[in-house]
Amino acid sequence: MLERLNQTMEYIERHLDRSIDVAGLARLAATSEYHLRRMFSALAGIPLSEYIRRRRLTVAGAEVLAGDVPLLDIAVRYGYGSGEAFARAFRAMHGVGPGEARRTGAALVSQPRLTFRLTLEGSSSMRYRVVDRPAFTVAGFKARVPLVHSGPNQAIIDFVRGIGPQEAERLEELSDLEPRGVVAVCDDLDPSRAEGTELDYYHGVITSMAAPDGLSVLPVPAGTWAVFTTSGPAPQAIQNLWRDVFTEWFPSNPYRSRPGPEILRSRLSADGTEADAELWLPVEREQGTSR
Repeated sequence: MLERLNQTMEYIERHLDRSIDVAGLARLAATSEYHLRRMFSALAGIPLSEYIRRRRLTVAGAEVLAGDVPLLDIAVRYGYGSGEAFARAFRAMHGVGPGEARRTGAALVSQPRLTFRLTLEGSSSMRYRVVDRPAFTVAGFKARVPLVHSGPNQAIIDFVRGIGPQEAERLEELSDLEPRGVVAVCDDLDPSRAEGTELDYYHGVITSMAAPDGLSVLPVPAGTWAVFTTSGPAPQAIQNLWRDVFTEWFPSNPYRSRPGPEILRSRLSADGTEADAELWLPVEREQGTSR
């Protein structure tokens, strides 16, 4: 996978002055567009589209400072329909407009070209299993919340606190499928996985029963799931598990992520500082591999 990602990075570099189709990049990486976006965001720390934009503006910045090409020509070369659009994007990244940068020789911001390498660290291993599941239903209370990569998600905390104890007890009675008990379900995430983008959050259960009035329902089709477990400080252990799955497990195993909800079952210690967690992610076998 790392070799394919580096081939993709090389393709991007050769086509910064042309249209770059993410579906085409996924074919080059021999994976799905969904998985490529997920993998890149987890490994690089920024969305793929943002990386391409910043690389274009980095290369364009060098041409602006060189001073021998009209600014409008540079704007068009790197995909901007007007000088104004280019100037806005240029200023957002570099903190100065292209005209002023050319006149004053201002210092600009550079987005380095990315290369992915395998680094071996420690001797820890990940606990996981892969299961095939028939279709099931998520039933629960739903809210639209922002994505937070590190630290507490206050929007989720406030939402869950607003659910009354009787409602929570009634909800848990519906749980009759694994993972048992009340779970956190994230669905309809932005493909970029950028900090602050929104997602559907369900405080719910996995059930085969009909949900009563007042609950939101998310039908989930049959498919394959990778199930990971972890224990440690909350919420860091859970957030680190999400990160490690995409930076360590996927590059080392013949699976890729597929669209679908992400399900987390967690249990906190009495003081709320420690957590045991089980993370369910929808996956599929990479093409060309067998069971």
